[in-house]
Amino acid sequence: MSDAAFKSILEARETGNGIDRKMAEEIASGMKSWAIERGATHYTHLFQPLTGATAEKHEAFISVKDGKPMERFNGSALVQQEPDASSFPNGGLRNTFEARGYSAWDPNSPAFILDGTLCIPSAFVSYTGEALDMKVPNLRSLQALNVAATAVAKLFDSKVSGVTVNVGLEQEYFLVDEALYNARPDLQLCSRTVIGHTSAKDQQLSDHYFGAIPSRVALFMKDFETEAYKLGIPLQTRHNEVAPNQFECAPVFSEITTAIDQNMVLMIVMQKVAEKHHLKVIFHEKPFQGINGSGKHCNWSMQTDTGVNLLSPGKTPMKNLQFLSFYASVVRAVRRHDYLLMASVCSLNNSYRLGGHEAPPAVMSVFSGSTLSKVFDAILRMEDMSEPAETKRSIDLVKSIPAIIPDNTDRNRTSPFAFTGNRFEFRAVGSSANAAGATYVLNSAVAESLKDFRARVDALTAKGDDLDKAVFTVIREFLEDAAPVMFEGNGYSAEWLEEAPRRGLTPVTNVPTAFQAFRKPESVRLFTETGVLSPTEIDARVEVQEETYVKKLQIEARVLGDICLNHVLPAAVTYQDILIKSIQGCKEIFGEEYKQLCRADIETYRKIAGYINALSEDTQALVNARKKANRMADMTQRALSYSTEVMEQMVKVRDSADNLEMLVDDALWPLPKYRELLFF
Repeated sequence: MSDAAFKSILEARETGNGIDRKMAEEIASGMKSWAIERGATHYTHLFQPLTGATAEKHEAFISVKDGKPMERFNGSALVQQEPDASSFPNGGLRNTFEARGYSAWDPNSPAFILDGTLCIPSAFVSYTGEALDMKVPNLRSLQALNVAATAVAKLFDSKVSGVTVNVGLEQEYFLVDEALYNARPDLQLCSRTVIGHTSAKDQQLSDHYFGAIPSRVALFMKDFETEAYKLGIPLQTRHNEVAPNQFECAPVFSEITTAIDQNMVLMIVMQKVAEKHHLKVIFHEKPFQGINGSGKHCNWSMQTDTGVNLLSPGKTPMKNLQFLSFYASVVRAVRRHDYLLMASVCSLNNSYRLGGHEAPPAVMSVFSGSTLSKVFDAILRMEDMSEPAETKRSIDLVKSIPAIIPDNTDRNRTSPFAFTGNRFEFRAVGSSANAAGATYVLNSAVAESLKDFRARVDALTAKGDDLDKAVFTVIREFLEDAAPVMFEGNGYSAEWLEEAPRRGLTPVTNVPTAFQAFRKPESVRLFTETGVLSPTEIDARVEVQEETYVKKLQIEARVLGDICLNHVLPAAVTYQDILIKSIQGCKEIFGEEYKQLCRADIETYRKIAGYINALSEDTQALVNARKKANRMADMTQRALSYSTEVMEQMVKVRDSADNLEMLVDDALWPLPKYRELLFF
């Protein structure tokens, strides 16, 4: 394409201004030529509906004009497409009979070719303009953050004209052999095991963590990394995670829109490549009970268009007013919207994970580290903390090993929102989630806080304070506001769980209840004043969250009932018959002595009979609980009923099924067990 067309794309990415339709014609022509040269036959707008996944409708380049075939792709097809998509969740934003919805090209994220199709990252909106996807709120939040952050950055550097957000998403996942996966209806339909007794050995020895990558897995990793590189996704890290058959990959940091889009594509690529290796990738947050779950740690930072990381303390954080200004604004934002931020990562899947086995607790806290904590304490006490000349501490081991230069602070794996040197790590995001669902909330909260920071500084300077004094005053005020959420200790400890409510921090104890955080007045004000969501769009998202929660839990409950009735009970009854015949044969041969000789079989028979009766009764009670919940017209009440009564019955059913697994002959048990699923 011409220099003018290329520059229009760069300008759109840098300034957020739209691309002229006439220029779009030339860009489309260039895209088509580039794609066809690389074997593409179709194009699609790749968008992210409220399902949390991606969606695509492929259109062929070829068309017929005057009876002759020709390849066409014009500017209007690039800029917008009408995918219909009336059946996606919309929370009442439109009726099913109102099918028209539009996908619109997002030039912030690069187009790519996958399986012979030109994929164009896009936003998705209704006919009346409401956001129907995960991308639009994130883009709006970035606009709000850019304006607010630029205004604060200009206090320190007048040359700054824009601020972007960079993100690195660490993707955790499990791998399971394809044949074993296909023998588990729950993995196929729910992406998690709804029954299954823990393996005698799982992660107790930490021997899988950072261990040598199994050869079969290494081949898979190399293949999907190669495919990712072809799509411009630069993966940097791979390793074994804590749980057996759990792994992680991580890309190089990039601009947030690109990072999230590429993560969604990466998940697709990983699943496609896994099939070639007869493996199944599981992104569910908690596919196996009793062991480590999977997250998608979101490493978040801000950078000016002059190349400065606004969350980098530099050599002397005490003197670095710019860093302190942005740090204080972020932690104040987290304090003001701590429950909302935790609600932003809430889902049925993630509820199984949070609070245990290396997942952060479901109450927000910010970890800063010892060095920064000392700085903040000095600021709050208004002490003069003069800093000595910089000296690097070293850890000397033996002469043959170079000295280790430690960072300024250790890490805290129990903190949902930890500072890790030059960025914050939002550790509570779930592995299967679209990260935009959490980042648009974080971006919005930080934008609000930065806007308040600049307004307060301006008010003080208007009264006669010099700039440095005004900035330092506001930093101290913001740190005081944020104090309740700042915690350096063990987030798993009973003391913290008792202390957090005393600080005014509310833990998430029920997922449907947490969804209501979006409807609180302060949340509505946050989203509307930043222009991220309208009240109608907020209500729609809550309704979609509730409906998705109910449907997923309904599927899990039905699968659990089906497995127990069609797999577990028949196996248990069959083994019972075997035991009866064995006991009867023993009685015929040995008479009354059989009671002593067959004591173990008799005891096993009695235990199995008890669990069979309990399983049958509890399964019926589960059906009744579902029916009761389904009769509730109000979706909020239905979600609450599913989260309490239905889930309580599921726990009872699983308990009996897992006990039967330990009693029934292994040769008769119809499902692959944890010890088979978790170890190649």
